[in-house]
Amino acid sequence: MTVSLDLVDVDSLLTEEEVDIRATARRFADERLRPSLPEWFETASIPARELAKELGSLGFLGMHLTGYGCAGLGPVAYGLACLEIEAADSGMRSLVSVQGSLAMYAIWKYGSEDQKNEWLPRMSAGEAIGCFGLTEPDFGSNPAGMRTNARRDGDDWVLNGSKMWITNGSVADVAVVWARTDEGVRGFAVPTATPGFSAPEITRKMSLRASVTSELVLEDVRLPADAMLPEARGLSGPLGCLNEARFGIIFGAMGAARDCLETAIGYAGERLVFDKPLAGYQLTQAKIADMAVELNKGILLAVHLGRLKEKGSLRPEQVSVGKLNNVREAIAIARECRTILAANGISGEYPIMRHANNLESVLTYEGTSEVHQLVIGQALTGHAAFR
Repeated sequence: MTVSLDLVDVDSLLTEEEVDIRATARRFADERLRPSLPEWFETASIPARELAKELGSLGFLGMHLTGYGCAGLGPVAYGLACLEIEAADSGMRSLVSVQGSLAMYAIWKYGSEDQKNEWLPRMSAGEAIGCFGLTEPDFGSNPAGMRTNARRDGDDWVLNGSKMWITNGSVADVAVVWARTDEGVRGFAVPTATPGFSAPEITRKMSLRASVTSELVLEDVRLPADAMLPEARGLSGPLGCLNEARFGIIFGAMGAARDCLETAIGYAGERLVFDKPLAGYQLTQAKIADMAVELNKGILLAVHLGRLKEKGSLRPEQVSVGKLNNVREAIAIARECRTILAANGISGEYPIMRHANNLESVLTYEGTSEVHQLVIGQALTGHAAFR
């Protein structure tokens, strides 16, 4: 028996186009991703280039951007696609959001026409992969401390430094790298074939194993003057990109939570404990009810923030509310669902522990929970507590 988890009729808030896009993403997740994810997670390897081309053919890469081969769809449609893809695996959604909301968005928002024409059509088709280099080994929540630098040498720029925990890094064709210059922080579109650029893959991960994660190393990487993104000056550039990516997480985390809850309900209906289904016990139903309430609240919040984004009125602290709440609730749901499956909950036969492991990373990246608490706190009190 299939039971809808939509207790509050969220579907009534969606357009026909949004429902269709969600169905397409769900079909792709069910048919292409789910059958292979246990193996990809176990072996910590994915066919990234194949997947990028398939996602590009469906219009999911940079789908919320306009022009240059991008689909130009609305924020809620993009969010729903993220939700369905992350219902399969957070690493898969990371591939989509880093490509579209970080690398592509940076070029689309801050790049020159030549940069946009060179990269965006290929990236939207999945023929070129991008990554986004902001986080450094010693500077995550405090990007203002970055040590990566770019100095002028005649008409060229020469970049030195390193970045850490970079999704898509080892398979990227272009890296958007943020560096300190005499003019402040600036962004650069760095072709990864440039001499001096390397991206060793980070291995032995316990989370996001179905995702490529790398270090970026820049050793006297020489770039022409036109490699700089002309419209990004200071930290407002990369932080603007992060807000784009955080928006996708608000929806995506609810996908992981939904998959855990669907799995737990299905399991509880079939598992016999003391000669009756586990689902027939009050304690089990209390857990399921509480989780379903939080899931529905999180999806409602995501859709509401999406409508604000459509109107151009979404504020950074509202994005922080969504990211903080939805990831925190998603990981709580994953952990509670694991208890319903008991020992089976840690088995790779079921997706719950994989989701829980992945969500530990989602809880941290694109701003830790503590950072989002402080963003919200500053909005409420008027006092910045970052220092």
